[in-house]
Amino acid sequence: MTSLGTESLPDLALARMLDTGRARAQLTDPEHARLWDALAAATEGGKRFRPALLVATHDALGGSQPAAAAEVGAAVELLHTAFVIHDDVIDGDHLRRGRLNVSGVFRDGALAAGADSDEAIVYGRTAAILAGDLALAAAVRAVATCRAPAAAVHQLMDLFDSALHTTAAGELADVRFSVDPTPVTLPESLLMAEQKTSAYSFALPLQAGAVLAGADEGTRDRLGATGRVLGIAFQLTDDLIGVFGDPNRSGKSATSDLRTRKQTLLLVHAQSTPEWPRIAGYVGRDLSADELVEVQGLLTACGSRAFVEALVEGHLVSARAALDEHGIPVAPIELLSTRSAVLMDGREVAA
Repeated sequence: MTSLGTESLPDLALARMLDTGRARAQLTDPEHARLWDALAAATEGGKRFRPALLVATHDALGGSQPAAAAEVGAAVELLHTAFVIHDDVIDGDHLRRGRLNVSGVFRDGALAAGADSDEAIVYGRTAAILAGDLALAAAVRAVATCRAPAAAVHQLMDLFDSALHTTAAGELADVRFSVDPTPVTLPESLLMAEQKTSAYSFALPLQAGAVLAGADEGTRDRLGATGRVLGIAFQLTDDLIGVFGDPNRSGKSATSDLRTRKQTLLLVHAQSTPEWPRIAGYVGRDLSADELVEVQGLLTACGSRAFVEALVEGHLVSARAALDEHGIPVAPIELLSTRSAVLMDGREVAA
């Protein structure tokens, strides 16, 4: 970090939160301290657009609480880390952004210590669940102690609570849809995409920045709606990367969504096309590199990829206009546009 400007304040706040947790852990147990080390590593490598969006909103709306905005921005990033860690547990993944995640680190550590494979997997999963819990608790505590006026803190806690409920509902629906034989409709899949990502990644930072700036309820509501539009675009782009992306560049498996029958809009749309009987044979099992190329071709030929890409672009256009109305920089939208563009070239970026 080379600057102490406003843009770096959330990073500094996040570092303080992690240092505080690590110091408490060291007083408890060495293995617990390792858990905080793994948690800190899990926060690395992202684009930090969530705290940047919160701070940009606060500043654009004339806010005068940069320190509180930085604290809450860091809390949003820590909340994101908690969800990412738990999401990897749900999906049974041991890699994130091209390297071992929390469960992977502790699984390999257990293997090195002599545990058998099943025992090591259980230990890694346990560590990841606990690390996610710790991150979640630290995020909520940071909001409660951000030193904003009491009324603002109360509103922020309500926003975080709402985001938690919505995201949990989306994650549960994601898994439920993959195991329920009942066909998923396009509106159901789109709602799931909105719930999984929009609430905490976009609506929350936009509305939290507005609260800290003292914006009126109407402005907060409009920004919440804009966040939901942005979140859908982000999640749909992530779903595309989850099938068409290069794992070496995106850090995301290109077969996991197909293997676990994720009912993304991409697959739900494909189920409505004549090519679905052929595509279905590639879903719900491990795929070779050649098979992945084959199903990618089918999903492109049937129009499902183009359908999702068109939705992404439409949502980005709408969100860009809404943010411009409030004078909020559109850097997060440009990030999404970049993700979409590099996806076309097979060069994904982690976020």
